[in-house]
Amino acid sequence: MEIGFLSILALGFVLGIKHAIEPDHVIAVSTIASQSKKLFKSTLAGVFWGIGHTATLFIIGVILILMKGEIPEKWAMSLEFLVGIMLVYLGLTTLLSFKNIHLHQHEHDGDEHKHLHSHSHNGKHQHNHQHQNVSYLKSLFIGLVHGLAGSGAMVLLTMSTVKSVWEAAVYILIFGAGTILGMLFFTTIIGIPFVFSAKKRVLNQTLTRLTGVISIAFGMYYMYNLAITEGLYKLWLQ
Repeated sequence: MEIGFLSILALGFVLGIKHAIEPDHVIAVSTIASQSKKLFKSTLAGVFWGIGHTATLFIIGVILILMKGEIPEKWAMSLEFLVGIMLVYLGLTTLLSFKNIHLHQHEHDGDEHKHLHSHSHNGKHQHNHQHQNVSYLKSLFIGLVHGLAGSGAMVLLTMSTVKSVWEAAVYILIFGAGTILGMLFFTTIIGIPFVFSAKKRVLNQTLTRLTGVISIAFGMYYMYNLAITEGLYKLWLQ
């Protein structure tokens, strides 16, 4: 393997780390990490996001490179618009996750236990542990969507950097490894406030709701910027 190509791979790894901390990526995963009460689970949420992101980039990227094609601008921007919709959805689900959730305390064999319960409209009392578990499949799906939206730019970057298909495949995988590492690091940092505030219900819910509001606001801005500023709506009207 040539030294020049190794340098390109090293650059790709660094770019992957940088790519992980783009605002839409961090905000999306934050809505997942906010639901965790254990730091390890927040970290895993970032890892699964990175795996999904890398998988989509690799599959779509290699296919497009083999076909020597690229995603049309209208479709590339539309996939980016999908990210905005997803951010709004994630924010809304984060805010609505507190609906009808109550903290219940009781003693069992001399030890105090705390549980979250949901009360349905029919008056039945049900356990709800959704705040104590992180959905890794959800993180994976978010990563897949982000990877799909960024595949067009990834192909252009790869084609301008390497000379062959196998080099492109290796480059995308190294880029993905950097992305996974970057997201692992930052979701760990993001998860710290939620983990340490887990036993302080009011503070924890405030932080989680704030995460939801930020996700909704950024998602709406993201869609507006693509549709109006970048001119996506004009492309669809042509």
